[in-house]
Amino acid sequence: MERGDWYALREEEVLRALSSNLGGLDQGEAKTRLEKYGPNVLTEEEKTTPFKIFLEQFKNFLILILIAAVVVSAAIGEVFDAGVIFAIVVACAGLGFIQEYRSEKAIQALKKMAAPTAKVLRDGKEEEIPATEVIPGDIILLATGDRVPADARVIEAANLTTDESSLTGESVPVQKTTEPIHQGEVAVGDRTNMVFSATVVTYGRGKTVVAATGMGTEFGRIAGMIQGVEEKKTPLEERLDHIGKWLGILCLTVVAVVFVLEIFLRGADLLEMFIWSVSLAVAAVPEALPAVVTGSLAIGVQRMARNNAIVRRLPAVETLGCTSVICSDKTGTLTKNEMTVRKIYTHGSVIEVTGVGFEPRGEFLRDGNPSDPKGETGLELLLKAIALCNDSKLVRSNEGWSIRGDPTEGALLVVAQKGRIDAEQLRATHSRIDEIPFESDRKRMTVICRGEREELVAWVKGAPETILSQSTHMVRDGRVEPLSEEEKKAILAANEEFASDALRVLGAAYRDLHEPMGEYTAENTEKGLTFLGLMGMIDPPREEVRDAMASCVAAGIRPVMITGDHKLTAMAVARELGQLDNEALQAGKTMALSGVELDRLSDEEFEGVVEDIVVYARVSPEHKLRIVNAWQKRGEVVAMTGDGVNDAPALKQADIGVAMGITGTDVTKEASDMTLTDDNFATIVRAIEEGRGIYENIKKYLVFLLRCNVGEILILGLTGLLGLPLPLIALQILWVNLTTDGLPALALGVDPSDPDLMERPPRNPKESVFTKKVQWYIGALAVNMFVGLLPVFCWYWKSEGLVKARTMVLVTIILFEMFNAFNSRSERHSIFKLGWFSNKWLVWAVLSSLFLMVLVLYVPYLGFLFHTVPLGYFDWIVALGVSCSALIFVELYKLIWER
Repeated sequence: MERGDWYALREEEVLRALSSNLGGLDQGEAKTRLEKYGPNVLTEEEKTTPFKIFLEQFKNFLILILIAAVVVSAAIGEVFDAGVIFAIVVACAGLGFIQEYRSEKAIQALKKMAAPTAKVLRDGKEEEIPATEVIPGDIILLATGDRVPADARVIEAANLTTDESSLTGESVPVQKTTEPIHQGEVAVGDRTNMVFSATVVTYGRGKTVVAATGMGTEFGRIAGMIQGVEEKKTPLEERLDHIGKWLGILCLTVVAVVFVLEIFLRGADLLEMFIWSVSLAVAAVPEALPAVVTGSLAIGVQRMARNNAIVRRLPAVETLGCTSVICSDKTGTLTKNEMTVRKIYTHGSVIEVTGVGFEPRGEFLRDGNPSDPKGETGLELLLKAIALCNDSKLVRSNEGWSIRGDPTEGALLVVAQKGRIDAEQLRATHSRIDEIPFESDRKRMTVICRGEREELVAWVKGAPETILSQSTHMVRDGRVEPLSEEEKKAILAANEEFASDALRVLGAAYRDLHEPMGEYTAENTEKGLTFLGLMGMIDPPREEVRDAMASCVAAGIRPVMITGDHKLTAMAVARELGQLDNEALQAGKTMALSGVELDRLSDEEFEGVVEDIVVYARVSPEHKLRIVNAWQKRGEVVAMTGDGVNDAPALKQADIGVAMGITGTDVTKEASDMTLTDDNFATIVRAIEEGRGIYENIKKYLVFLLRCNVGEILILGLTGLLGLPLPLIALQILWVNLTTDGLPALALGVDPSDPDLMERPPRNPKESVFTKKVQWYIGALAVNMFVGLLPVFCWYWKSEGLVKARTMVLVTIILFEMFNAFNSRSERHSIFKLGWFSNKWLVWAVLSSLFLMVLVLYVPYLGFLFHTVPLGYFDWIVALGVSCSALIFVELYKLIWER
């Protein structure tokens, strides 16, 4: 018997297949089975040791080059540079280690959700045992509030309902039965004769026989899926690996060529050229890149935390920036997972109710106009009925409003409160003297209350058709009048209309009991009822989600709904959010699929239609994984949001897993890359904008670095080929590196985003940082620097000597790079549009770099150490005139490109 097929068997067949009986297993058999099947726990894969995780941080090619630079710098006496580079390497490796060490806790969280104990029958006697000792064939006794310890087949049920929202996404508790299900393959959410590990009994009691434990349960299957998902590098990590190798090889090649040429063609001193070559290599290699990347991500994480998004893995922040598809769970993410009454039908008219969730704030609108329930006898009686025929409580705390009890009954209490009927006060004056509990065959619940004037009234709620079948009268214009057949048809038509809008519909009625009865039964009480009306409810979309989805579309991002709820309900929510194109639906275009329909499609067929589907309903964890994979095969970057355990595998598979902080389970939080502390879908949009901004800032730094370093390599390398003296000595090269690649680069890492950032389509994750536009940009500016510096060097060398010439090159290069720092703030927008002072950190960084430059010119000791001389007014005019050509050139380029 395959796991999951137990729902198709009758109770006696299940017991026979499991070699069990209604009295439970005997102690000897239980011991034997425990040894055979093992404890009822979730197993884990072998974990990576902390030391191995730490070593993994050094696999980056750029980090290896920096380590080599540390060794060589220390060997030739450049201890300060070696120390700075080593500190950067250790800091980045340490931060990466901390993030990864905390990233594998999903299985522990699943274990916490398991029930600690279970009530079982052993040798015909009830006893409580640790849930870890539950075995297949055990008879489990369940009651309200119990956490189910294992997957089990229901063999007895007395109004048994369970909350399976964390497993299936079903927003309403599931009524359990003992009847076998003969429908072929049935989704987990539709297996109404099964209970599942770690779900909770919300009402009633039952007896079940255990069919699967540990990794054999639905929870265990999810745990296995989480373990089976491989960790992937983010687009940023892949690009930085590529950039690191490219830059490292380029720099070392140029340095080696210059070294060889200087030694063999010009006969330069071997040790001096070696020191010079190492200095150029250290200056050319972007040692600040890991610090800038880590700093940009860390600052972005802090900003996102202030905006209710907690990031667990730093590189995941940037991945958000190229997100092109958001696969969002419906229950608790697009909706609040709080049932809400949206429509009321009473004495021939429909009343709309505003407000979302359990907060009792909203209006009653009849034909769009506010209506006061207190002024309408029929509506007031209806609200009174659903408040009294109710076992739940509406509770207010510091965290907001919540429900103790069944969420459907909670929705009824909320709408009553909106109508200024306080259930607690009402119950205090209308004492319940008896009740007839809900039963699945009757589909009704009745309470008998004694009012303030000692009157006895039976208040009834349940399925509309069963309430209507027992009703003989209705309230019309404040009077009780006979219920005609035409009115019954109108009520049934309203019920069908509500149901077609995916509303869950309940009816309510009452009966005046003129004298007490010896015993209140369904037969003698639930007849001759006065019909009051219908309540249509749904777990509605969050009020802010529609705007957030519109923002996603404007940014070129596809929102897709994935839910374990029913297809009709999901489509109704999607229609409210503007996800469904009604014209396309009317034209026969398929935009929604159920899990069963998805199973009928091959992978090739599904990949062909995946772009058209915006709603997936009644899906399992495997379906969610398949949907995420299908989008990823198309090259899309997928973010998956969710709150239930059923979302965890897909969250881990997605490029960005986003968990809900309030309603989310520990499992989803641990499997995710980011957690929303306000459970607000709109927060994702802000996070995406932050991710785009972070990538742009890292790109700004890289472009700034390459513009400067390629120009430096060009002037320092080609002068040797032209038979000229080296324009900078080793110490001057390192000083340029310190003043330009340090603070200005870090300041670009926190630059404000471009104003039109969220009006652009998502970036292709395979797109190189160095696009053709950027390559042309870098090359042209390097040539600009070479063409500007070479005449200055030659003129000053011939007229005022080599020391003055090198001083002019040193100053002009630094000024070039300061102008380039402002140029690098945007590829598109002029610095005059962005504002020179809109990044105060960059202004202070440039001033600091200029101060350091002036020190080596005018402090005598430093001038001697760095082989510089003071400059006069004319020299400064020359240096500024040549270096500002970079600003003029780039501004003209942006103007032409924009037009």
